[in-house]
Amino acid sequence: MFLTISTRGDAAHPATDLGYLLHKHPDKAQKFSTSHGTAHVFYPEVDERRCTAALLLEIDTLALVRRGKGKGRGGAPDAALAQYVNDRPYAASSLLAVALSGVFSSALRGVCTARPDRAAAPLPLRIEVPALPARGGQDLVRRLFEPLGWTVTADPVPLDAKFPQWGDSRYVRLVLESQTLTLAEALRHLYVLLPVLDDAKHYWVSSDEVDKLLRAGEGWLPGHPEQHLITSRYLSRRWSLTRQARERLELVRLAEADDSEVEQIDNAVPEDTEETEAEEAADTEAEQKATPLAVQRREAILAALRASGAARVLDLGCGQGQLVQALLKDVRFTEIVGVDVSVRALSIAARRLKLDRMGERQAARVTLFQGSLSYTDNRLKGYDAAVLSEVIEHLDLPRLPALEYAVFGHARPRTVLVTTPNVEYNIRWESLPAGHVRHGDHRFEWTREEFRKWAATVAERHGYDVEFVPVGPDDPEVGPPTQMALFHRDDTEKEAKAA
Repeated sequence: MFLTISTRGDAAHPATDLGYLLHKHPDKAQKFSTSHGTAHVFYPEVDERRCTAALLLEIDTLALVRRGKGKGRGGAPDAALAQYVNDRPYAASSLLAVALSGVFSSALRGVCTARPDRAAAPLPLRIEVPALPARGGQDLVRRLFEPLGWTVTADPVPLDAKFPQWGDSRYVRLVLESQTLTLAEALRHLYVLLPVLDDAKHYWVSSDEVDKLLRAGEGWLPGHPEQHLITSRYLSRRWSLTRQARERLELVRLAEADDSEVEQIDNAVPEDTEETEAEEAADTEAEQKATPLAVQRREAILAALRASGAARVLDLGCGQGQLVQALLKDVRFTEIVGVDVSVRALSIAARRLKLDRMGERQAARVTLFQGSLSYTDNRLKGYDAAVLSEVIEHLDLPRLPALEYAVFGHARPRTVLVTTPNVEYNIRWESLPAGHVRHGDHRFEWTREEFRKWAATVAERHGYDVEFVPVGPDDPEVGPPTQMALFHRDDTEKEAKAA
């Protein structure tokens, strides 16, 4: 089994820097022992304008058979024969992924003391895998790699070139090209997705595989549209491990959506302790010193809701329930409904709000239920206000009109508040690489002009007025970090209909 990694360069940044990034010298052919055979690293072409590194894994087939003895399905003859006659020596699989992580371990982590700037920067990359098992075909290959920023070529390999009438095999020749990814990101994609496409692992899958998956998937797996398929296949359809992985990925998504740490969400509310007045005072003092953007956003939303006179409020995409919690502290909000598509998020929200210990009077003010904002829902009708806080950017753009109609056309609250990141402000985040969105699950991030254009169109289509409010420091050049649109519908519409 075999793959190549190529990059281009120039006099200022020669392509031969690939040797530093992979920690393998271009002038040497090296070999490494792995648990399944011998891995060879060599460079078929080396030039400052183009450099290619190759990884070849020679499988020790006898060792693989010995390790797999007794694991055939029911001891059937075909299973026993399959131990000797298979594609393992020839096609990329989980065995190549294991070799990749062992041979290029530093590169996988993005570590390169000799060229740290190059390791952290996107490279022009071309990766080729001549024979890749693809259970799911070309379409699945594209669905897995394209959302990650790859241009994908997946040409089917014929069963036999001499007999085209036999058709194509389940293998593809895969070529991946990108200008926007770092080498570490590329290697992590391969490490996870090679065994996913093969849909088989050739070693025992234990609980530590969840940790490996989450480490390699950091930054891209929580928001991947095929996350469920990836976790299921990577963990060999072991449902207990798959469920564990999905729960942890959901925690990551919720943390990113609210600028929190995962530990803060997973331990959102202590089970048997109450926050003391001293702790509250300390928290308040800390907030005054440096108020997080998430807190500023909630305060802006609360102020707008109070100004609107709303009493019955929907929090659409309520996540872990922090806004619902803040609304409950103000008695003018008499009915608060939190809606989210994630059962896990609603469970965390219920725990945060202490619903099981809440007094009857307070409990009557709050409701949490599962729902998708892409579909009309009669339960959302009749409310004074609805909040979509950091929600729309998590939808694919083609699905946005469905949300628009469900909220503005069907539910039709008198007031709607929408907040979303201002992509222009991203250059002010020192830790955010150029060209990256703020969180891996964001499908888009709009400029102020793009957001205003969308909001104005929505308002005109559904009979609302709209105004815009900056949230966070309003930079004179790039605007605020968060932009908020306040939609308001005049009640005279109801009066006219009643008449």
